[in-house]
Amino acid sequence: MNNFKAGIYKQQLEYKSFLPSQINRQFEITDKEILLLLEQASSYLGRLEAYSQLVPDIDLFIKMHIYKEATLSSKIEGTQTTMDEAVIPEELVIPENKDDWSEIQNYTKAINFAKEQLEHLPVSTRLITNIHAILLQGVRGEHKNPGEIRRSQNWIGGSSLKDAFFIPPHFEDLPDLLSDLEAFWHNKNIQIPILVKIAIFHYQFETLHPFCDGNGRIGRLLIPLMLISENILSLPSLYISSFFEKHKGSYYDSLTVVRASNNIDQWIKFFLSGVIDTAKNGTTTLKNVVEFKKNLDHKIISLGARAKLAEELIKVMFGTPIINTHFANESLNVSYGKTSRLIKEMISLGILKDKKGLGRVQYFELDGYLNLFK
Repeated sequence: MNNFKAGIYKQQLEYKSFLPSQINRQFEITDKEILLLLEQASSYLGRLEAYSQLVPDIDLFIKMHIYKEATLSSKIEGTQTTMDEAVIPEELVIPENKDDWSEIQNYTKAINFAKEQLEHLPVSTRLITNIHAILLQGVRGEHKNPGEIRRSQNWIGGSSLKDAFFIPPHFEDLPDLLSDLEAFWHNKNIQIPILVKIAIFHYQFETLHPFCDGNGRIGRLLIPLMLISENILSLPSLYISSFFEKHKGSYYDSLTVVRASNNIDQWIKFFLSGVIDTAKNGTTTLKNVVEFKKNLDHKIISLGARAKLAEELIKVMFGTPIINTHFANESLNVSYGKTSRLIKEMISLGILKDKKGLGRVQYFELDGYLNLFK
């Protein structure tokens, strides 16, 4: 995209903020490497979507995909919560980890909320601010105007505007820039592939940094939502934050290079490489889930008359892989003794594993399943 101009630096009172160029215009792809990556990315996304349609009870498994995306996207911002810790009940979270755990729960709520909203509300500033309000509710950043476009200057890196690594546009420029971003996304006359459009949208959104906090997480959360809105995916099965977290330095560098040299091609290549990598991994995970369930079914058969009850419990644990007997009992709606005996048998068969070190109440996990998402 030889004609791409990232923007200019605009003098404010004591600093210069970056004013990005508006993007609601025609783009021309001239780099053949981008075209090749596009072909691969589209192919692997197609496989991921096709395989997700073949998996029975896919909605149960997608819950873990969302947890993984939430955990890794939050990790980029500095949280230390692992997948194991992300899925444990709130009462087991140690006080010093509560903020990190809550942020991940909010991220999963935000994705689920946004997916429902897409049925009657398009990708727009309104949708984005609604998602942002959920993301920052009751966590660090809750005092930084959740759900509101910023009305003050923010910055990235450094301790103040004087030594900041990057200063996004002044808040007075945001209304026009956000309107342009929304118009770009919905402009059907722009003849570029959707994946390239998403890559440009993500770059521009991160450059605008329209909120006082939570911009990175919102920007990454929007990627699977855009794929859903364009019917490329039917579910948020792509956890691209896995790639961004693995290549965190390159992720930030690629965004910075665009602003410094107008070279958006290298960002698009990086983004498409991430789509390819995570679509491959997502498909592999779904295949492993199917194989895991097949092996699990063979073990459950040996429970005889209790097999049906065991199947019900496993279905619950595909969405919540670490639970206690009380939770299991409420889910199965049978006597406590019956639930307790079932769990002991399932542990002895290696279906479940006693989860040690979680306080006085006994918890158990579907560890083989949880391991597939680590």
